[in-house]
Amino acid sequence: MSSSEAPHPAENQRPGIDPRGPRFGAGITAVLLLVVVFLGTAGATAAATILLAALALLFLWGAAAGITRHPWGIVYARLVRPRLAPPAELEDRTPPTFAQGVGFVITAFGVVLQLLGVPYATVVGGALAFVAAFLNSVFGYCLGCQMYLLLVRAHIVRGSRAQA
Repeated sequence: MSSSEAPHPAENQRPGIDPRGPRFGAGITAVLLLVVVFLGTAGATAAATILLAALALLFLWGAAAGITRHPWGIVYARLVRPRLAPPAELEDRTPPTFAQGVGFVITAFGVVLQLLGVPYATVVGGALAFVAAFLNSVFGYCLGCQMYLLLVRAHIVRGSRAQA
């Protein structure tokens, strides 16, 4: 693991993360969410729902444990990051971690509604999450991060020290 990606007990006191890590994870997630959408529209609703539930649990993992302890963050830190030049700058880990929580809410909502019998809920939940993951992976625009920053500016949530 690189020094900017290694999990540490005092995670909030560290300077930041390589912004390419969350983009890498978003790319993997976008591909899996696209599979959810295709399975759901092809009539394999059970398979789509199971995959979306697994992705919801991964989002929950990222939101609860932190972006660097998410499986995609660990893969990035151990396998990809050592092969890249150092990042031009580091970013605060709080917005991407918040974005994982947003992803959890959207995907879990899709799973719950599908289980309650709402048609195409898995497809809609997967498609919404896909748009966000795609924007992050391809353009570096994190919708969940932007939501976090808006909530901080509105004084609805308390910003991290790096934001202050």
